[in-house]
Amino acid sequence: MKVSILTICPDVFDSFLNMPVLARALRDGQLELEVVDIREFAPGSFRHIDDSPFGGGAGMILRCQPVLDALAAVRSPESRTVALTPSGTPYTQKHAHELAEVPHLILLCGHYEGFDARILKHADEELSIGDYILTGGETAALVLLDSIARLLPGVIRQASTEDESFEDGLLEYPQYTQPADYNGDTVPDVLLSGDHGRIRRWRRHQALRLTRARRPDLFEQLDLSDEDLALLEELPEEP
Repeated sequence: MKVSILTICPDVFDSFLNMPVLARALRDGQLELEVVDIREFAPGSFRHIDDSPFGGGAGMILRCQPVLDALAAVRSPESRTVALTPSGTPYTQKHAHELAEVPHLILLCGHYEGFDARILKHADEELSIGDYILTGGETAALVLLDSIARLLPGVIRQASTEDESFEDGLLEYPQYTQPADYNGDTVPDVLLSGDHGRIRRWRRHQALRLTRARRPDLFEQLDLSDEDLALLEELPEEP
C-alpha cells in the first residue's frame, strides 16, 4: 500500500522510518511512503500557511489553500483521506485492519489550533488517537503508520498479530521468559507444565480478568461463551 502524509513538519518522520518493522515494510515493497510538505504549496516567499481565526481567539489556523492544494496533488480515485483531529472517531485496532486494506491512504496532519473547518469537508473521515491534545498531527500519523504497517502481509509473522491486545476485544494475557525464577519472583507453574490445554485456558482467563479489571468498557462489549463464564467462575484470580 501507499501512504501519503501531508504535514508542515516533514523532518519528524526521518528517524522513525528506521524502526525495524517500518524499515522492513519499506524495503520489501509492502509499504510506499510519501511525505508531503504543505509549505511547498503556499504562495510567496514567506510560505504563508496559517492565519488567525475569524471571530478572535488564541492561536493560528491552517489555511485552506495550501492544505487542499497539497491534497489535490496526491489524491487519486483509490485514495482514502484521514484527517487527524481531537474531535475524530477514536482510533482502534479495527480501524488499523480496515486501513491496511486501502491501496492509498492519505493522512492530514493538523498543527497550531488545527484546520480551517472547510478543509475537513474534503476528508473521508476524522480519527483521534486519544482524549488529549498534541502539538501537531504528526505524532498521531506515526501511530497510525506503525499500527498499519505491521499488519501488511509478510512484514511480521501473522501468528504474532493474531493473539494481541484488542484483536478479539480483549487485553493480552501476561507473558514471561527466562529465567523462570528471578530473585524469587517466579513464572506461574501452569506455563511450565507442558499441558497446552491448561495453558490455553489460563491465558484466556488472564485476558478476561485483565480486561474486566482495566477496561470494563471493552469487557461489557464481549459476547462471552459458556467456557469464558466458567473460567471466570472456576479459576483463581491470581497469579
